[in-house]
Amino acid sequence: MKIDWVALGSVFGVSLVATVALVGLFTLGIVSLSKQQSGTQTAGSGVLARTGAYACFALCAAAVSYGIYLIVT
Repeated sequence: MKIDWVALGSVFGVSLVATVALVGLFTLGIVSLSKQQSGTQTAGSGVLARTGAYACFALCAAAVSYGIYLIVT
């Protein structure tokens, strides 16, 4: 049995980058919602923060959906 260490390292690297990116994006959405709810921003920037948070959550959902699609097909 032969292990392809280059392929294994590549999968590990891509998985690590994807995980850190998704966690960071979700955290950015949570922070945006919490700042919007704390009331420290003006009305216009509150709407922008909420929109940005929803965009972050939508991107996370799209990435997870794409991953499930790749696993199923």
